[in-house]
Amino acid sequence: MRKKQNGFRRPVIIKNKRNHKQPESQPSVDPITGKKIPKSFVFARGKLPVPLKQLQMDLRKLMLPYTALSLKEKKRNSLRDFLNVAGPMGVTHFLILSKTASAPYLRVATTPQGPTLTFKIQEYALAADIARSQLHPRCPKDLFKNSALIVLSGFVSGDLPLRLTTNMFQNIFPTIDVKTVKLASCQRIVLLNYNKDTKLIDFRHYSIRLQPIGVSRRIRKLVQSHQVPDLRNLQDVSDFVTKAGYGSESEADEEAATVTLSSNIGRVNRASTKSAVRLQEIGPRMTLQLVRIEKGLCSGEVLFSETVSGKAGDKGKTDNEIDNNDEDSEDGEDEDGEDPEDNENDEELD
Repeated sequence: MRKKQNGFRRPVIIKNKRNHKQPESQPSVDPITGKKIPKSFVFARGKLPVPLKQLQMDLRKLMLPYTALSLKEKKRNSLRDFLNVAGPMGVTHFLILSKTASAPYLRVATTPQGPTLTFKIQEYALAADIARSQLHPRCPKDLFKNSALIVLSGFVSGDLPLRLTTNMFQNIFPTIDVKTVKLASCQRIVLLNYNKDTKLIDFRHYSIRLQPIGVSRRIRKLVQSHQVPDLRNLQDVSDFVTKAGYGSESEADEEAATVTLSSNIGRVNRASTKSAVRLQEIGPRMTLQLVRIEKGLCSGEVLFSETVSGKAGDKGKTDNEIDNNDEDSEDGEDEDGEDPEDNENDEELD
């Protein structure tokens, strides 16, 4: 009988053997700002239902490119295993999903010593759900090539919980220098809006696109396309431009949503011209409630604890559910008995 070992077991990142290309080395320090680039692990503790597993993958895509998209955790991997790997790889934050009997939870932690913020996920929608609800979903191939921008709204209180939440989310994404940033690299934005009345945080993920002002949708598509349009059924080329119905397709130009470009972006948006800024949601979408703040990494002194329902005693019960879920996941056996550190397909996060 094989004796159970309690030593270090390295989480692995699965790579495809077929036509696999060695990933490009990612810098640890921003060459322009000189600040350390935050990197993250997104993983689960305990067993997740299928929708939450997909939410985990959506969060990994959201955190690209400075995350492990194909990170595979084993039941036998403890939190200490992830922490041991995080140091050499330059990982600065953990995003940990878990599911209790009452609700799913998301913990956002700073490595290696915390703090840890625990959020109850009141509602969520997957990226696939958002795409199905849209007439024209938008997901260009280079959309996740650069990190998302972060915008916080409503976090104006001086309370400790809000200050820690603000600092956590500001530091989880790379900082930018507005004087040197390339506009073409700003393609995604994460918006967090805090409602002081409900104490809930709306988490949204959008793609950013620019549209030249005063240009109809038909002309814009013609310039952007690399194909010759079909003009066989038209009497004159002017009919293609003035055809009824297409003039109304251009969206209204609002002065508040326009910018003057400092550089060329694509084939349509030229420097020194005004373009309209459009946001299109790509998901995932979450409604979060901050329920606990711990001083350490998923442990230590509790700096803040919120009752998540109106019933007496529910606060302690919820805290115990989360803690017990961690203990169950760390004590569980690996289903296939394979030790991650012995896997031949191991690949480290750059």
